[in-house]
Amino acid sequence: MTTPDEIARLLTEPEGERLEFKSASNNFHFEKLVDYCVALANEGGGKIVLGVTDRRPRQVVGTTAFAEPGRAEAGLYERLGHRIRVEETRYEGKRLLLVHVPGRLPGTAWEYKGRYLRRAGDDVVPIPPNELRAIFAEAGPDHTAEPSAAAISDLSTEALSEYRRRWSRKAANPRILEWNDAELLSSAELLVDERLNNAALILLGTRQALGRYLPQAEVIFEYHSSEASGPAQDRAEFREGFFLFQDALWERINLRNDRQSYQEGLFRYDIPTFDETSIREALLNAVAHRDYRLGGSIFVRQYARRLEIVSPGGFPPGISPDNILDQQNPRNRRLSEALGRCGLIERSGQGMNLMFEAAIRHSKPLPDVTSSSSHEVRLILEGTVQDAAFIRFLERVGEERLRSFSTHDFLILDALRREQPLTPAQQTRIPALIDAGIVESHGRGRGVRHLLSRSLYAALGKKGDYTRKRGLDHDTNKELLLKHIRDNNADGSPLSDLTQVLPALSSSKVQALLHELREEGRIQVTGKRRWARWHLVASKAENPAESL
Repeated sequence: MTTPDEIARLLTEPEGERLEFKSASNNFHFEKLVDYCVALANEGGGKIVLGVTDRRPRQVVGTTAFAEPGRAEAGLYERLGHRIRVEETRYEGKRLLLVHVPGRLPGTAWEYKGRYLRRAGDDVVPIPPNELRAIFAEAGPDHTAEPSAAAISDLSTEALSEYRRRWSRKAANPRILEWNDAELLSSAELLVDERLNNAALILLGTRQALGRYLPQAEVIFEYHSSEASGPAQDRAEFREGFFLFQDALWERINLRNDRQSYQEGLFRYDIPTFDETSIREALLNAVAHRDYRLGGSIFVRQYARRLEIVSPGGFPPGISPDNILDQQNPRNRRLSEALGRCGLIERSGQGMNLMFEAAIRHSKPLPDVTSSSSHEVRLILEGTVQDAAFIRFLERVGEERLRSFSTHDFLILDALRREQPLTPAQQTRIPALIDAGIVESHGRGRGVRHLLSRSLYAALGKKGDYTRKRGLDHDTNKELLLKHIRDNNADGSPLSDLTQVLPALSSSKVQALLHELREEGRIQVTGKRRWARWHLVASKAENPAESL
């Protein structure tokens, strides 16, 4: 959180490329906020402060804009596909909002509705084409945009027809169906100056053409019936355009895609081990983002309950397992843009987000890329369903409401299901989930706890699970401590014993309850530090009924 001293320092700094002040005393248009976020990101990142006049000496006027910062944060993510923290704080007794905008990654630029923006005084303006080209060149040459010696005759007519059909449907433009092959390829920037590029071969090339001009554009599938080392029980090599093998590869995986059956009350679930949407997105990501300068192939290894996809080349600059859901930096821009035209890759790059959301919806382990290295990206998709009751919980939430959730909302629900602590960033999104009746908050300050809502547990017939996760109420915890102290009054009770009485509470929370009982005159302590022992107050020990 931004401290008062940091806010005071910001107020003295001049407005510039990375700092913007807006009074916004009554409101602030959300679309304008989106534009400013795009512009600041393209300038390297910065802050937007709402509730302060922009001219010095600045006046803190406060703002009523965006009463629910969590919703504003979710809206920014929905529009831009980037995580932008919206912080609510108070300064001089007035409400301020600080929008923390991260900088763009090397070789990338943020855009909104096709507009790449930057700052120009107090306004935002389009980035000139020459500057945009310089930005994209920062990441180095795009190997998929480099010309190939192949000719149009080296492309598959079947793949060309499929690409034409998909593009026409995505653009809602039937005229695309009338383009000849050269017009189609030129419009997709797969044919430049009458020469095909590598992206055209990767998507549309025949087996013979790829073997001759780009043999590393290959996907190798292996099926292993067990975890034991040894040869695969099934193996297939796909060295042809992506539009020729994508369906065949999924069908091969689906041959051994068993369904997991679960009985939950009167409800029966049959859930496939490998979700088709997730698998297709994972394969698409591997083809679109691997490093084609390297000679290795993409490997897809299927096990009974796990799928591994290993692609050559580490993460692009600025991308890591920690920010993979919030940052995008396409290594192969020409290839990604061609896929985007036919609807397979959105410009905001949501493939990984879809995989995480599908895993949570089916109560499976989250996708794992932590075993990746500098020379390869290794994605592991686990297929075992963990908690059928949680699937019913999400069904009770309702599909319409779930569609409005961001990936980070799903991650919060998954963390609460697994009884894991929330990150500070996730804490900021809790109020919106509470308002939606999906999450409850118990306690205050550092002792606050969040749970999935009681009403949804009740609807599932899981009131006992809710009670267990919520824990005993405050007064019941005190009575349990008092009973233990009474039963062991002769020798006294050390803190180590009392924490065992309430294992769900931290030592500091147990101490807080003991201090309450002492202030009420019910117990007393003798000794100090490790020798401290808790006893009933003498009058209570003589008349134990009074303490009940």
